[in-house]
This record gives sequence, C-alpha cells and structure tokens, in this order.
Amino acid sequence: MQDEKEFIDQLLHPKTQNEAFEKLIKDFQRPLYSHIRSIVLNHDDTNDVLQNVFIKVFQNLKNFKRESKLFSWVYRIATNESITFINQKAKKNHISSQEYAQKEIDNLKAETYFDGDAIQLKLQKAVALLPEKQQLVFNMKYFQELKYEEISEILGTTVGGLKASYFHAVKKIEDYMNAG
Repeated sequence: MQDEKEFIDQLLHPKTQNEAFEKLIKDFQRPLYSHIRSIVLNHDDTNDVLQNVFIKVFQNLKNFKRESKLFSWVYRIATNESITFINQKAKKNHISSQEYAQKEIDNLKAETYFDGDAIQLKLQKAVALLPEKQQLVFNMKYFQELKYEEISEILGTTVGGLKASYFHAVKKIEDYMNAG
C-alpha cells in the first residue's frame, strides 16, 4: 500500500474518501475474510461480519489516532466484531462460545464453501477447543502468517505473551491431532 499517512489523509478527506475507501476494501477484503472466517467459521456469517467491519471502519476513521498501523487497527476491529458475533450467537442459543464454535465445526462438513479433508476438519476442531486468546494467536500466526509484532498490535499484547500463547496452542493441537 502507498505511503500510509498519505492514504489515511485520503480516507479522511471528503473529496478523496470514497475512492480511498474502495481501495481499502479491495486491499483488505481477502485477508480480512480469511481472518474473520478462522474465528466465525461459517461463510455467510463471515460475510455479514466482514460487512459490519467495513461499516465500523468507515464510521470510525475520524477517530483513528495513527498510534498503530491502519492494518492493525482494521484487524483489531475485525477481531472484536468476530468475537462479539460469536458471543451474541452463543448467548442467543443459550450455549457457551466454545460450544457454539464446536457446533459450527460440525456444520463445516456440509458447507459447500469448505473443501477441506478429514485432517483439515480435525485441525479446525482442535483449534476450536483452544481458549479464545490461543485460538486468535494460532489463527493469525499459522493460517494468516502474521508476524508476532503485527499480532501484538492487533491484540494489544506483548510479543512474549503471544509466543507463549502460540506455543501452548501448538502443543494442545498436536496432542489433539495425535489422540486416536
């Protein structure tokens, strides 16, 4: 992406805002979809959350303090929207967010947008069983290949804490994958 300061200025200026926002959507849509999908799991729900994320980004651009990268700020919004979505769905169904995630994984087999094999499905189940923070760290590091520094900005956590969370997540996933 072009010089970030210049791009943010374009996003904030009424004359260049629409064009700049279209570029932001074009540049961020794919990676954000993957990020949200790794949390929400369901394709249709992911699209709903993604749309909400772009609405929130647009509405809150004027509040962006530029203390982090635009990428990190947008990812933080996407992460929070995804977690809020899952918690609301779980609450509506009177189950825990972990039970909700497990239910969504069971539905993945039937979903036309999931083309994974049995091992990928088992991996998704293992990830869903992780505590929320470990799940987020694992998804961002393993699936989206983000650097610890980027994840640190997104989640507002130390790099050392993230490395520990990732290590514990990998260990739990390995144990799950190796169990019968």
